[in-house]
Amino acid sequence: MLIVACIKQVPDTTQVKIDPVTNTLVREGIPFIMNPYDTHALEAALQLKDRFGCRVAVLSMGPPNAEATLRKALSAGVDRAILLSDRCFGGADTLATSNVLAAAIRRLNDTVEPVGLVICGKQTIDGDTAQVGPGIAVRLGFQQLTLVDRVEELDLSGRRLVVSRKLEGRHERVAAPLPALLTVVREINRPRYPTVPMRLAAVTADVEVWNNEVLQLDPQTVGLKGSPTWVSKIFSPERDKGEILGDGVADPAGAVKLLLDKLLEKDLLPL
Repeated sequence: MLIVACIKQVPDTTQVKIDPVTNTLVREGIPFIMNPYDTHALEAALQLKDRFGCRVAVLSMGPPNAEATLRKALSAGVDRAILLSDRCFGGADTLATSNVLAAAIRRLNDTVEPVGLVICGKQTIDGDTAQVGPGIAVRLGFQQLTLVDRVEELDLSGRRLVVSRKLEGRHERVAAPLPALLTVVREINRPRYPTVPMRLAAVTADVEVWNNEVLQLDPQTVGLKGSPTWVSKIFSPERDKGEILGDGVADPAGAVKLLLDKLLEKDLLPL
């Protein structure tokens, strides 16, 4: 059985800047990282590989420089890394993105070996929609289990798995037939650190690139043309002007007194 982990290269949001004229992200000089939730999806796939001997393929849709993120996945121990990259894929919203990823998974299933499990991060830190994973499941006709924080059972012969879902204030234990798609939360695991030999091997490992000549999708269903939603404006939230009260390092007691006086002055502190 083949397990597919979907990952995305995202800008490090702690260093993102916005162009006030064009209202677009300033990408020059911004470091890119693997989406943090996707690191847990990758680790979940690798742990199942360790336990059951499944093969793991990793997919990412993005520009050519996303190859670096796929090499990180190879250094962790995946068997196959595929970059879905084509100019016509650019500008995709979540619907168009899920179309491309679902087509790639379908191709793996038809030409390599049956895909029994797809694992995605809960959401990405640049979009925060949590829509791509469920979108892939719908397009493939897979069972979908979201917010998974533990894979309790995986029965390959019986084509069945049991997972724990982290809901608000409680957990839900769910069984589902394979094939299935999981979206996972951070609590599911702690991602492994690649070994030095694996890092070195990943430098020269093969990263396949599939463009639309390979997937043969209708250009009207992918990229900007296949996206019914788009970003009309992006901006940094405005905040009220603040003030510095005292010196919390040299005189912490004095700073606390100034803060309390200010809160009392504004009737923000109960007497």
